[in-house]
Amino acid sequence: MFCSHIELKTQWDHPKTGKKKRVAGDLPYGWERETDDNGQVYFVDHINKRTTYLDPRLAFTVEEASEKPNIRQRYDGNSTAMEILQGRDLSGKVVIVTGANTGIGFETARSLALHGAHVVLACRNRARGNVATQKILDEWHKAKVETMTLDLSSLRNVEQFAEAYKTRNLPLHILICNAGVFGSSWQLTEDGLETTFQVNHLGHFYLVQLLQDVLRRSIPSRVIIVSSESHRFTDIKDSSGKLDLSRLSPAKKDYWAMLAYNRSKLCNILFSNELNRRLSPHGVTSNALHPGNMMYTSIHRSWWLYTLLFTLARPFTKSMVSNQLT
Repeated sequence: MFCSHIELKTQWDHPKTGKKKRVAGDLPYGWERETDDNGQVYFVDHINKRTTYLDPRLAFTVEEASEKPNIRQRYDGNSTAMEILQGRDLSGKVVIVTGANTGIGFETARSLALHGAHVVLACRNRARGNVATQKILDEWHKAKVETMTLDLSSLRNVEQFAEAYKTRNLPLHILICNAGVFGSSWQLTEDGLETTFQVNHLGHFYLVQLLQDVLRRSIPSRVIIVSSESHRFTDIKDSSGKLDLSRLSPAKKDYWAMLAYNRSKLCNILFSNELNRRLSPHGVTSNALHPGNMMYTSIHRSWWLYTLLFTLARPFTKSMVSNQLT
C-alpha cells in the first residue's frame, strides 16, 4: 500500500508506474480473521496473543499481473498485415488504396477493412475493383469498402477522382499510393509522358497535391508510398552530375523498362521525403516503403520474361498471405 501524507490518503496503485499490488494467499499460521461489533474486520494472532486491524499479509503483497495482449512484437518475412494489425480498431478511419484490386494493394485494403476502416479501392478497372470489394464483403459483410475509378495514366482522370472524392465530404486519414507498372514497353500516355513514370510517380504526385487539403483537415493523417530498393540502381543526373529531368520521360530510343521503373521508384522516395518535410509540421506525415525483395505479385504481368523469372523465384519469396490465411 502507498501512503500520501500530504493528501492523507492511501492507494494500491503505484503513483508513478501505475502498477498495482494486492494481498494474496492464506493468513500466516496462527492468525484468524474476525469481525468486531461495528462490522470492521480485524486479525487475531493466537500464538502471540495480540490483535490488529492490519492484514498481516500486507508484508507479502504481490504485483497484479497485467494481461498481455496477444500481439506479435517481432515481425519477419512470414508476418502478414492481419497479424500486424491484430488488436487494432480502425473504426472511423478512412483510407484510399490505389491499385487495390490485386496483389499488395488488395491485401492492404482487405486487412484495413477487416479491422474497421472505411476503405476506398481506387482502381483503373472498375469491374475488377468491384470483384475485389465483393471478396472483402464475402469475408465480413459489415466491412466498409467501395470502389472508385482512378486511372493514373490520365491526369484528367486523377482530377476527376479527386473532385468526386471531395464531393463525398469524407475525411482522409491514410492515402496509400500503391498502384504501379513494371516491365512495360515504351508508350506515351494521353498526357504525352512515358507510362511507367506517370503511373508510378507523377499520377500519385498529382493525386496527393489534389487531396492535400483533405489530408490537412483530417489530422493526424499520413501518406504511404510503395517504392522499392531498386531505386538504388539509378539516378536522374547526367554524366557531369547535373540534374537531367529528360531521363524521367525518355524517348523510345533511350528507353529501358527496368531503368524506367528504378527511376520512378527513386522519384517516389524523393517526393515522400520532401512531402514529409513540408506537411509533417501540419500533422500530415509521409513515408516510403520497400515491400520486400522479389515479393510475388502480379506486377510482372506486362512482360512474359519477368513472369517467368517471378515464377521461378516464387518458392523463395514472401507471399501475399501466410499459410494460415490461404
